[in-house]
Amino acid sequence: MAEYNYIGASLPRYDGEGRVTGKTVYVDDVIKPGMLYVKVFRSPVHKGVVKNIDASETLKVPGVAGIVTGKDVPGVNVGWFGDVPVFAETIRYQGQVVAGVVAVDEDTAAEGVAKLKVDIEEQTPVFDMFEAIKPGAPLVDPAAKSNYFEGWPKGNTFKMVLGDVEQGFKEADYIVEGDYSEGVQDHASMEPHASVAYLDEAGRLCVHTTSQCLAFQLRSLMAIFNRPLSKMRYIGGVVGGGFGGKNEIHTDHIAGVAALKFGKPIKYRETRREDLRFSTKRGAWVFHFKDGVTKDGRLVARYVEHWHDSGAYNTFSSYGIEKGSMFLSGPYWIPNILIEGHLVLTNKPVSSSMRGYTSSNGQYASEVQMTKIAQKLGMDPWELRFINAWRDGDLGASRYKVLGAGSIEAMKKTAELAGIKLPEHLMQLSSRRR
Repeated sequence: MAEYNYIGASLPRYDGEGRVTGKTVYVDDVIKPGMLYVKVFRSPVHKGVVKNIDASETLKVPGVAGIVTGKDVPGVNVGWFGDVPVFAETIRYQGQVVAGVVAVDEDTAAEGVAKLKVDIEEQTPVFDMFEAIKPGAPLVDPAAKSNYFEGWPKGNTFKMVLGDVEQGFKEADYIVEGDYSEGVQDHASMEPHASVAYLDEAGRLCVHTTSQCLAFQLRSLMAIFNRPLSKMRYIGGVVGGGFGGKNEIHTDHIAGVAALKFGKPIKYRETRREDLRFSTKRGAWVFHFKDGVTKDGRLVARYVEHWHDSGAYNTFSSYGIEKGSMFLSGPYWIPNILIEGHLVLTNKPVSSSMRGYTSSNGQYASEVQMTKIAQKLGMDPWELRFINAWRDGDLGASRYKVLGAGSIEAMKKTAELAGIKLPEHLMQLSSRRR
């Protein structure tokens, strides 16, 4: 058998040739005979209730086949992991999809959308997390008790505990606190969200998708279309950039509902403007750190309270709080940890997964905090990190046992690449032992 050396080698992408030569077929390249196109009416207001949709002028436009609304959904009018409606009747963020217009081409469909008369009773929105959690704040979800997500055993607070943090603070020589925040970020994938849906010769609903997670989304789509697996074909595998932004259903359900209603192949693709303004984002985050540290640089306690802005719906965000909490201690052995996380709804586009989902958010804050601690102690930041770095057998915040720790070796290599000569006593340290 031939031997291959993958470490440090430059390897060609298995699909690279097709992508650079233009041979790769993306969803937007799929064309079907007799295909119609759908464009959507998006709410111009941030919060409200749809009272009426008047399509009389839209239906007069030559080339318009008709409209699709929540009434045309064969199954449940809920996608995005049981949270976000396919077509909204209650508006929670500006740009939320209310209806679609199906026509012979996109320009005609867009003209039809412009002629739709949608009566929306506008309500007062809330955009700031800390305003949203004040008593009496307008409710993002009218059926909820507050704008907190309250699905955890402790109600609106997710807790993760290791050791006794108060005892750890008593053992510390210094207490160092820090507050950090992060704004909203977009994935900016080269390929916007797009779908092509049609019924094949066996009566199966076929959907060409840009999805990153076909198995997750297929379950939701089966419920939306009220069709068993045997009556579905979900066709993916080629994604023109995702980074987590294609872990949610943006266009598949709308194209599928239109294909079922009109019995024609349907293409729905978001414009770049739609993608940037209304698709899921990496949501905003706020962290408060309180660390207890000894004079020789040992972290003995860490308390973190953090708040995540989920936007108008939960989707992945409650999972994100749990995952983010697990990594807020960083790759460091801290015997006493208390993490308290809160998820808050606001009238903004939905927050969801993005590369390094919720773990990278906390790592940024944790590492800035570590540098702040080093400054407080007058200690070299490398020294502080080497002292506290995980070794095999240490426990993380969720009480998982660390196996295959490698942060010390990674820091050594980072210093080497940066041209930094570490002192010999640090070079002698290993993740295999303390």
